[in-house]
Amino acid sequence: MTGRIIIDLFTTLDGVAQAPGGPEEDTSGRFPFGGWQAGVPDDAVGRWVMEGMSTLDALLLGRRTYDIFAGYWPQHTTGPEGSIGRLFDRVPKYVASRNADLALDWQGSTRIGDDLPAELARLREKHEDVHVIGSIDFVHTLLDGQLFDVLQLWVYPLVLGRGKKVFPDGAAAANLTLLGAEAGGGGAVSLRYAPAEGEIRTGVMGS
Repeated sequence: MTGRIIIDLFTTLDGVAQAPGGPEEDTSGRFPFGGWQAGVPDDAVGRWVMEGMSTLDALLLGRRTYDIFAGYWPQHTTGPEGSIGRLFDRVPKYVASRNADLALDWQGSTRIGDDLPAELARLREKHEDVHVIGSIDFVHTLLDGQLFDVLQLWVYPLVLGRGKKVFPDGAAAANLTLLGAEAGGGGAVSLRYAPAEGEIRTGVMGS
């Protein structure tokens, strides 16, 4: 069975996915809301995330997110976050970058990006569930090229009005198929989509 490229993103109602985890995660554009996820806790999200991790056997990350993960997770393999830390430390890590001289010190890390469609095809042959976590700039490339199998969005009841969005202005037009939806107790909603073929259809409602 062919493996899947799964994009995991925390996002607001207006589609902002920038820096949900902390103030210093991504300050580009003078983004003032870093760590916005902490202000709207929802236990269901933690459960959904752990369910997704149960089949994760590789990580695919953009350079910025890789650096954040490499500086954090190897030091958090015990305690409350230990199960995630050990998983991330153990599985192969693929980093999307065109920099052939990129230094990757975290064990099991490999650079890709010279021929992304072909490299992703090889990852699907090698792995069951390759998760793209965060990495919003890289995600834009995957979405525009329909180079993914599942888009997992955890949508929080917030409107920030600024920041990097899942689908920014100018994103490639595309159809998606809803795979599943579930509401959490704290207001977050889990939405799962797959790419769908065909051009956007327009018309007049009711005709």
